[in-house]
Amino acid sequence: MVVVHDKLFSGTRWADPITTGVLEVTSPATRAVVGRVAETTTEDLDEMVSQARDSVESGIWSNTPPAERGALLGRVADMLEERQAEVCQILSDEMGTPASTAAMIQVTPTLGVLRYYSRLAADFPWSEVRQGDFGASVVTRQPVGVVAAITAWNVPLYLNAAKLGPALLSGSSVVLKPSSATPLSALWLAELFREAGLPEGVLSVVTGPSSVGDHLVSHPEVDKISFTGSTGVGKHIAKIAAENLTRCSLELGGKSAAIVLEDADLASAAGTMVFSALMNSGQACVSQNRILAPRSRYDEVVDALVENVSLMPVGDPADEGTVFGPLANHKQQASVKGYIAKGLEEGATLAYGGGEVEGLPAEVADGAFVQPTVFRDVDNSMTIAQEEIFGPVIQVIPYETVDEAVQIANDSEFGLAGAVYSADPDAALAVAQRVRTGTMGINWYAFDPTAPFGGFKNSGIGRENGPEGLDAYCELQSVLMPF
Repeated sequence: MVVVHDKLFSGTRWADPITTGVLEVTSPATRAVVGRVAETTTEDLDEMVSQARDSVESGIWSNTPPAERGALLGRVADMLEERQAEVCQILSDEMGTPASTAAMIQVTPTLGVLRYYSRLAADFPWSEVRQGDFGASVVTRQPVGVVAAITAWNVPLYLNAAKLGPALLSGSSVVLKPSSATPLSALWLAELFREAGLPEGVLSVVTGPSSVGDHLVSHPEVDKISFTGSTGVGKHIAKIAAENLTRCSLELGGKSAAIVLEDADLASAAGTMVFSALMNSGQACVSQNRILAPRSRYDEVVDALVENVSLMPVGDPADEGTVFGPLANHKQQASVKGYIAKGLEEGATLAYGGGEVEGLPAEVADGAFVQPTVFRDVDNSMTIAQEEIFGPVIQVIPYETVDEAVQIANDSEFGLAGAVYSADPDAALAVAQRVRTGTMGINWYAFDPTAPFGGFKNSGIGRENGPEGLDAYCELQSVLMPF
């Protein structure tokens, strides 16, 4: 089935585009066209920003009480839960992920973030009185205004919701630019907000190429940019934002490490480590694909990882037994294969994988598949240990002491995620707090909607999730009261 949107989602309504340009969406599994959407031009985009600005100035949404704004997020979450099979199929079609995987790593966290912000509306300090040296000040958090939200293709449903939830709860209006590879799920989610009662003008979805994205982030009527994607593009956006002093949050790349301590229970930990490294076929910024193993247990760790990876089927995302579908596009497939070749060239050894995926059904034989791969004998200076691969490739790096493990974990331009595996949670916590990274897990990894998420170093600026994620879409105003 081909999903067709011949109108633009502009100002919380479906509107005719200025031109007849069409953006085609193809399946990375079958190469078949699975969607056609109207392409946004810069003229269309100007109208979207204008509607967002008008809605901010009118107060149609910002003057709505926070409790009502939060209730709308709750309604969207309920609608999503009821119709999740529908969006899981869309996600499978446009990015190749098995529907069961989409439910676990996209729908579940999306429900979590929407419901968290729905609840937070009642407890957030929208206004407070502070007593100071010169009397009382009324401190209020006001919406930042027009938000340009730009997201990547790897977990599009969640990434879009993680921006829309707090941005809309703040009372801001949003122009959302999803990846041109994954517009279908973005339009599907936007329609839920329209059905839930979001006023006209408050939300638009830009379906177009990166050049339209540049026009959006450079637009003088945009008050805030929130971007999730690669570090290179993030730096490009930051330069553009600096010209207008536009507020900017950047959630960027990662090269995270999982530190296995001497006392780790590999029988229970290995499966979790593999999931954290290869979730979404390794296409996750938080992927912990650098596994740091003590020299004394190095072979044991490698063997446990290989055993778990070998039990995970690669194949047609429509097959219920598939764990690893194709990568999201053939360009990414070529990139990941290039990294595997580079690893071999620099002296790493294949412990598992590294070849072509065999036995694929004819209908997906030309899909963007990469065999899950485990490298051993990896030095942290190698390209595969330093650069973000964004594919199903694990690198197992040996260490002698815990101090060396921490040094290796920190020897990266990134600092987004990580984990420590140990039978002693307190000892693991002490190690975790020495790693310069935004989020860590003890014996597992997940990001929770209640806790701030973001990175150190080249992994970004700012935080999403938690009250900090809502603060990112607010401006603080202080009013000093008379004596």
